[in-house]
Amino acid sequence: MKRTFSIGGIHPNDSKLSREAHIEIFPVLDVAYISMAQHLGAPAEPVVQKGDKVRVGQVIGKPTGFISAFVHSSVSGTVKAVEPKGDLAGNPVMHVVIDVEGDEWCEEIDRSKDIVREIPFSSEEILEKIKNAGVVGLGGAAFPTHVKLNPPKDKKAEYLIINGTECEPYITSDDRIMRERPDEIVIGAAIMMKALKADKCYIGIEENKPEAIASMKEAASPYPGIKVAVLKKKYPQGGEKQLIDALIGRKVPSLALPIEVGAVVQNVGTSLAVYEAVQKNKPLIDNVITVTGSCVPHQRNFLVRVGTPFSKMLDAIGGLPKDAAKFISGGPMMGKAVANMDASTLKATSAFLLLTEAETKRKEETNCIRCGKCIDACPMGLEPYLLNKLSRIGGMHDELEKEKIQDCIECGCCLYSCPAHIPLLDIIRVSKAEVMNIMRNRSAKQ
Repeated sequence: MKRTFSIGGIHPNDSKLSREAHIEIFPVLDVAYISMAQHLGAPAEPVVQKGDKVRVGQVIGKPTGFISAFVHSSVSGTVKAVEPKGDLAGNPVMHVVIDVEGDEWCEEIDRSKDIVREIPFSSEEILEKIKNAGVVGLGGAAFPTHVKLNPPKDKKAEYLIINGTECEPYITSDDRIMRERPDEIVIGAAIMMKALKADKCYIGIEENKPEAIASMKEAASPYPGIKVAVLKKKYPQGGEKQLIDALIGRKVPSLALPIEVGAVVQNVGTSLAVYEAVQKNKPLIDNVITVTGSCVPHQRNFLVRVGTPFSKMLDAIGGLPKDAAKFISGGPMMGKAVANMDASTLKATSAFLLLTEAETKRKEETNCIRCGKCIDACPMGLEPYLLNKLSRIGGMHDELEKEKIQDCIECGCCLYSCPAHIPLLDIIRVSKAEVMNIMRNRSAKQ
């Protein structure tokens, strides 16, 4: 029986236009722009300077806190600059700029295509290799993976859950790696199970990916603790709390982490990165990015080195499509608008989506008609219409906290379902940030 989560959700057109586009290796460019803010938490600190020679896989940024990660060079050449450069929104972020010279890799990286199945490492050794490789979550948040795989001593990870749902419309990068590299993903899952000392693993995949389901089931068949679970197509199934609910029937409490119910969730892309880090000594220096949209003449899935400008991906599809009006890093529901085309890809960049003016034009907002559709759609069981009302009044932070605005996962289901076209997500997101800041300050004083 196909499973799904129990509260809310919507069914947008999945628009998987690029599902049959095989993964292509994106060409190495003349210059790479590698951000030090590649992950959730504290940005990395550059450890190279202008004039230094670097190789592919060499550390160029070191962690600066517990929630932080190493950053490695994705190219070989000479450091041209260490300076602030605009991110997606144009905000200055420290970058290491490298003039590319050849393609020389660090010697310890195994570049062969041979699949290594044996895992001769201890839990501690696995965590160290993942940490040193700068692996972060590739499902969106880019949380450092070694931290997530090392829960508090008093918490037991009963289940490892691998997220292969890819419920966000348009994106097909996870679908393609599950179809083209299933063995490595499953071995990555086995590695993480060993690190967590967990004996049960579910790989959740939505029903609209039959080829991925078949390939992953075949790859998982030799591993008795790893099961592939087919899920109904429903957004946002890829949310951690929604996926846990769907697969093991447990609900994560407000503001709690999945480990509170005995689960750790990782993306299929992260599982592949873990395999490469542990079995191949390869840092996280590239990832598969979908380039798609109804106005894109040729749909693509590229293996792209970290630090590639978005403008260069436009060049790779023949330039700017004439109907393109908006550019998004990620999908249409939770992606971020690209205001700066000179911004470069990050470890967790999953897609470059081009939308037309007709697809992005918002309809005029009208009065709330109290239909309750936003409540029915909210996967967190919140009342978006009420959160919107309290937010517009202003200064109602205590009331917003009481109504659990902090639990909002910013999925956009409320906005999608509203017949009055009220920008619920935009308004709630601002108030949520204010409430979370108040809660953090209060906690720091206690």
